[in-house]
Amino acid sequence: MARRDAATEELWSIEEVSAFLRVPVGTLYQWRYRRTGPRAFKVGRHLRYDPADVQSWLTGRAA
Repeated sequence: MARRDAATEELWSIEEVSAFLRVPVGTLYQWRYRRTGPRAFKVGRHLRYDPADVQSWLTGRAA
């Protein structure tokens, strides 16, 4: 797996993931609770998502 440069790859907020996937923020919280959605990290009180993880999760769900 190619290593990414941390300075150029930013983590997404829950609002950015919501916009990217076109689902409500509440759905992302439900998916996290049920452990069915893309992997998220707690940074302080906030959830952050690695864009590559979100895209990989999405690709894995393709029928």
